[in-house]
Amino acid sequence: MTRIVLLMVAVLSAALVTASESVEVRMIEVVGEGQKYWPRWRGPSGQGHVAAGQYTDRWSPTTSVWKTTVSGRGNSSPVVWGGRIFLTTGYGNGERLSMLAFARADGKQLWETFIPQNGVEYVHAKNGFASATPTTDGELVYASFGRHGLFAFDFNGKIVWQRKFGIIDNYHGPAGSPVLYKDRIFIYQDANPASPPGQSAFVGAFDKKTGDPIWMTPRSETVGWGTAVVINTGQRDELIVSSQRRVAAYDPASGKELWTARGMSFEVIPTPVVGHGLVFASSGRAGPTLAIRPGGSGDVTETHVAWSSPRGSPFVPSGLIVGDLLYTINDMQSILTVVEAATGKAVYQDRLGVAIREGFSASPVHVNGKVYFTNDEGQTFVVEAGRTFKLRHVNELGERTLASPALVDGTWYWRTASTLRAIR
Repeated sequence: MTRIVLLMVAVLSAALVTASESVEVRMIEVVGEGQKYWPRWRGPSGQGHVAAGQYTDRWSPTTSVWKTTVSGRGNSSPVVWGGRIFLTTGYGNGERLSMLAFARADGKQLWETFIPQNGVEYVHAKNGFASATPTTDGELVYASFGRHGLFAFDFNGKIVWQRKFGIIDNYHGPAGSPVLYKDRIFIYQDANPASPPGQSAFVGAFDKKTGDPIWMTPRSETVGWGTAVVINTGQRDELIVSSQRRVAAYDPASGKELWTARGMSFEVIPTPVVGHGLVFASSGRAGPTLAIRPGGSGDVTETHVAWSSPRGSPFVPSGLIVGDLLYTINDMQSILTVVEAATGKAVYQDRLGVAIREGFSASPVHVNGKVYFTNDEGQTFVVEAGRTFKLRHVNELGERTLASPALVDGTWYWRTASTLRAIR
């Protein structure tokens, strides 16, 4: 395998604190019963970490414990609570959108609920009409369907509430997943500023029991398809939105903008990850990655950006931190880049498979000392975590796969182009 020459420049700010001086910055994880399941995008940790367990690291198209057909099309990932798996899907050109529930034991479809719609949204072919991953607190399941709004379903498939947003004009269609926090649910939608009142860009908090707005803060960004995260800085909680041209933090209680860091590219999809006192935000089409020390005020570009890479970031997949290392996959060239998270110093770079433009969509996961990267053709590259590149093997699902997996109780749950399958 040809070794790729790494281009990574660490830009240290004058205000960068040393590792020994840095306060703990952490993702706010799922607590309680939800820790046992996979209740949201990127799992209980919010960043693709899986508790150690008896998970197989090898599979083939024929090794599924069960496999069931999923109607329609969608790139949303499965979420799991108790004995149920939830997925969203879309039919035709978006004329019908629905929430599906399946039994974990055998993959049997339990119910399908179609949502009320008003028109059809334009979306990019790769985005589709069901890209936002649902989230659940064990009582309701919450899902975003773009212009049709934010929905809450009970576990029997009944729609409990709907909050409409109007047309989301961001030229590739909406995709960001909702985020639960205490008594509320967050979503952000970036859109054309020329949109009519009530349809322009915003980040908002909504009551999880009723869907009523708690606050909605206007934004100026025109496009963005990522998912927000909520972190704790050691001093306060912050809602982090990584999107067009900048990363911004908001007060989860009031929606007030706390700080902003410039330097992102025009199109941003990856979800931020957190560790070593920093928030790591990657921007699309091989743009820069910023390592930001949160907790600031106003424009913190010159004071709180610990390091940045000039290029090579993923367009779609999110990053992953394992130990002291940050892993990203540049899906424009199929290049895995590993750096020291605290400093941005290069560790290694190598190619996973062949170079394919926009060839990876699923975000990586880490379990039992291995990092799993899955490309759009359903190939999963199993890489040993560490400072030296060690590709253990490549697994095949045998079908196009854009959704990220869910892992619960020793079982992988995969959504492919036409199926939902369990592997253990």
